[in-house]
Amino acid sequence: MKLEVKCNVEDCKYWDEGDQCIADSIYVIGHHGGREAEKVEETACKTFEKRK
Repeated sequence: MKLEVKCNVEDCKYWDEGDQCIADSIYVIGHHGGREAEKVEETACKTFEKRK
């Protein structure tokens, strides 16, 4: 089953029409390198690659 992942970062290589993320996998980390976050602002998508 394919999981729908939404992303609005249009300059990412994996962004597609309709705010769809088309990466094969997604890697998210905590901002401080840890494995815990209290809120969404404390996370970051490491899958991002700048669109050329």
